[in-house]
Amino acid sequence: MSYSHLVFEPAPDGIALLTVRRPEKLNALNRETIRELDDALRRAESDPSIRALILTGAGEKAFVAGADIAELAELDPVEARELTLRGQRVFRRLETMGKPSVAAINGYALGGGLELALCCTLRVAVPQARLGQPEVKLGIIPGYGGTQRLPRLVGRGRALELLLTGEAIDAAEAHRIGLVNHVVAPEELIEFCRGLLRKILANAPVALALVMDAVDAGLDAALDEGLRYEAAAFAVSAATQDRREGMRAFLEKRAPVFRGN
Repeated sequence: MSYSHLVFEPAPDGIALLTVRRPEKLNALNRETIRELDDALRRAESDPSIRALILTGAGEKAFVAGADIAELAELDPVEARELTLRGQRVFRRLETMGKPSVAAINGYALGGGLELALCCTLRVAVPQARLGQPEVKLGIIPGYGGTQRLPRLVGRGRALELLLTGEAIDAAEAHRIGLVNHVVAPEELIEFCRGLLRKILANAPVALALVMDAVDAGLDAALDEGLRYEAAAFAVSAATQDRREGMRAFLEKRAPVFRGN
């Protein structure tokens, strides 16, 4: 499908660039943008030539500045629940598609924008970025996973402070508390994210997917259950040709050539 609010750019290196493009609304997420995100993420998930994804926002002001407030203001409770559940499903697809992703946070990442970034594997921000969950200032709460993912990433106390005050923090503080992985200059942002993903993609594809899956499953499990999952995933990785190639290459002191099987 063609997109009105997204730009989807595959690349020869397998790292696709997905840009939310509503600069006049600071790239706020409305229903149509969520629908387009769902389609784009399905494409990224199913296309074997796409191995990783960078998400960013159009312009210099915002990654995604939140949900479209004018749209939210008209929702009744039933519509609000349906909108939230649909957004959660779309965001969860990004989180579980088995391919690494990086949020290139080029400005405001607020509300649904921060929730979108939280679903990415890693987050890189420019110094002037502002990150927060301001929903309580509007009389609502986060609906796309902010109350669940933020505490898992930065801890209960820091998450509750952000969620209950509704205040935004700058990139330096976000880096200090582990909300973002790196802070880089605006002109370096996309290429830095590509370089980060190239380092990741140099490793065995099956092992990468298994690591992400094991971490995701383990966060929602007791330690013993998580360890059992890890053991099962380790056994799967041990059965791959990439395991044989990786260990052979190590012993032969050469770079491995992984084929994803």
